[in-house]
Amino acid sequence: MKQKFEVTGMTCAACSAHVEKAVCKVAGVDQVNVNLLGNSMVVEYNEGQTDAGQIIHAVEEAGYGAALSATKGTAAARPKAENVMEEEAAGMKRRFLTSLIFLVPLFYIAMGHMMGWPLPAFFHDPGNVFVVAFLQFLLTLPIMYINDKYYRVGFKTLWHRSPNMDSLIALGSAAAVVYGVAALFQIAWGLGHGDQARVDKWSMDLYFESAGMILTLITLGKWLETRSKGKTSQAITRLMDLAPKTATVQRDGKEVEVPVETVAPGDLVVVRPGGRIPVDGVVVEGGSAVDESALTGESLPVEKGPGDTVAAASINKSGFFTFRATRVGEDTTLAQMIRLVEEASASKAPIAKLADRVAGIFVPTVIAIALVTAVVWLVLTRSVESALTAGVAVLVISCPCALGLATPVAIMVGTGKGAENGILIKSAEALETLHTVKTVVLDKTGTLTQGKPSVTDCIPSPGVTEEELLCVAASLEKPSEHPLAEAILAEAEERNIPLAPIQDFEAVPGRGVRGSLHGAAVLAGNRAMLEEAGIPLEGFVGQAETLAQDGKTPLYFAENGKLLGVVAAADTPKPTSAAAVQGFRDLGIDVVMLTGDNQRTAQAVGRALGVTQVIAEVLPQDKEKVVADLQAQGGRVAMIGDGINDAPALARADVGMAIGAGTDVAIESADVVLMKSDLLDAVTAVRLSKQVIRNIKENLFWAFIYNIIGIPLAAGVWYPLFHLQLSPMFGAAAMSLSSVCVVSNALRLKWFKPSHQEMPEKQMQTEKGTSAMTKTMTINGMMCAHCQAHVEKALNALDGVEAKVDLEAKTATVTLSKEVSDDVLKNAVTEAGYEVVSIQ
Repeated sequence: MKQKFEVTGMTCAACSAHVEKAVCKVAGVDQVNVNLLGNSMVVEYNEGQTDAGQIIHAVEEAGYGAALSATKGTAAARPKAENVMEEEAAGMKRRFLTSLIFLVPLFYIAMGHMMGWPLPAFFHDPGNVFVVAFLQFLLTLPIMYINDKYYRVGFKTLWHRSPNMDSLIALGSAAAVVYGVAALFQIAWGLGHGDQARVDKWSMDLYFESAGMILTLITLGKWLETRSKGKTSQAITRLMDLAPKTATVQRDGKEVEVPVETVAPGDLVVVRPGGRIPVDGVVVEGGSAVDESALTGESLPVEKGPGDTVAAASINKSGFFTFRATRVGEDTTLAQMIRLVEEASASKAPIAKLADRVAGIFVPTVIAIALVTAVVWLVLTRSVESALTAGVAVLVISCPCALGLATPVAIMVGTGKGAENGILIKSAEALETLHTVKTVVLDKTGTLTQGKPSVTDCIPSPGVTEEELLCVAASLEKPSEHPLAEAILAEAEERNIPLAPIQDFEAVPGRGVRGSLHGAAVLAGNRAMLEEAGIPLEGFVGQAETLAQDGKTPLYFAENGKLLGVVAAADTPKPTSAAAVQGFRDLGIDVVMLTGDNQRTAQAVGRALGVTQVIAEVLPQDKEKVVADLQAQGGRVAMIGDGINDAPALARADVGMAIGAGTDVAIESADVVLMKSDLLDAVTAVRLSKQVIRNIKENLFWAFIYNIIGIPLAAGVWYPLFHLQLSPMFGAAAMSLSSVCVVSNALRLKWFKPSHQEMPEKQMQTEKGTSAMTKTMTINGMMCAHCQAHVEKALNALDGVEAKVDLEAKTATVTLSKEVSDDVLKNAVTEAGYEVVSIQ
């Protein structure tokens, strides 16, 4: 069983390491993931051996608090993590500002004479030494009280033999205060016994201002760190904010507004223009354009009509429609997205294990180093002041937080950035593994291609128009169940071609179909059918063979014994597939296409997309074996697919990536889900992985370097060379800034941009099943407006081309609604009398 718990009292990586270690010791616990940022823990355990109560008890025994997480219900009902972070930051800000009120006069009194600041004569009078010292003590007490959390948590965890960063702060500041109190007794003794030398010595050794400064600076650092950490969870918070709080449903013939958590599967939900869709469902009446950008990252609205699915948190742009609720509460697409992002943020990447191991022993080691340092200084210098200065400096400069935050903040920002762009990464391990992938295996149907056939070519006989050919073809294919019939009907509908009724319809197995249209005998089928009917093919055989070699399926159409023409259909590549294949290659990743189609069709699709390694005629059950064979050759393998038959291969791959429009089985088996069903997002996921891992390595480097340099510096290792001893106040300031720097570095990932936003030279857009590509042509020879008009006319005369010429820039911006080669564009301009310099 997998259960989530809320954990309280954790302040640094040492805390999370101790909690994890304590829970792992419980019998029956299989896996523990502690999330320091979210103050939560996910535990997988055997219900037959343990339960939630024993796990909570183990956490409490380690010195922390735990409770079952209350995250059931709709996404809207979930507690907002950012609100908790904001409240924590606000509390730290209050503590810092209040501490500052007492620290300023404390520091002024204690250090003013050393800094040359003007002080009232009262503070210079030798007879008032004890009063001044005692006043410093009184000003320090409120600062200690305001920041008592460090003592409560620090000494409690120390008592439980699991010290954390609070223990270091508590020990360091308490040691300074105890030393100051001892100095008060020495001053009082000296004054009472007339020992002025003792009074003068100890009045200069007060450490109250150091204790106050340490506590105030640490709180300042914690406040800045918490503010920064709050920004890392903004992606999850934004997702939660998308969920509407109410829904309008039809009950007893009336429209009623109800809380969204009361909507049940089967309810009819009404959505008006501008409204958010509250739950997942299927449209039953009406239609509209729906903005799904919040879920998929796709900026263009999607047309929805009866039978189409809609998802919670989408925005109804214009129309009015009613849909039947199918998935509500925790089952909606939005709720699952939030759950996946939360789980990925809470999970640990393999690279984090090093930091965890170090953090687990870091604080005890630092305490030991501080004690050794103090003893060595005391032995060498015979100065309690120097020994205390070095020991306290070691305690407060060391920073386990920087180590502990190095990985989780980068993971949280990275997974959140992925979710913003429609890329759901299920675990930190998948995010890390992606950057090592050497081979990506792509399923063809539905992944590289649209997944359904569409008309690619319409070649009529002389004297026959395309509209006439399609009218006969679509009318004849309407009663047919042939896989290509739907493609022909869709093409006719797209061109608004009216259909005619067919009589005497008959399907001929393995050949085609025939019937009667307005009394004329019509037939459609393969070459064998027409040859059997004695219909001359009139030179179309060569064209049909060329179409077949390109992976297309040609169908012949005839009427009254005369050939009308050929219509070819194929499962066409998605508009961004070729760019995605090139994107993988640019990243140094080998691309393999895997399909059950015949070799010729597969090779044709491979050629069109630039895939050189094609494995065709693979049975569904053998796809997993192909992935295993590629893994055996060395290197990590990623598999991208969408169907049930891809699920075993997705699970076998080092990283499985499922197309969002695919089946639930494929999505469950995958490590990454591409919500937009766009392969360019797979390239983006790999690039995001590389950026996150680079960021983590930077964070770990600086965290280790900081502690490697800082601790010896505080201990006085460099004192023999430079005769400088680090003040605990500077150590506290450095420690505070180290964690802030690590979190700030991770926040740089927010600047990451998807790969397709960095390809301006070929901007591909998809809308309503059509594709558009924009190219820029640089043209020499244009001198005047007449030249401009001449070039525009030449380009616009091409089928599927819309051109706009900029005379000053000497360029033409060409928008293609169908595939047109660069050579065709270049020839059109050249024949018009101008020179094409480049096409981008």
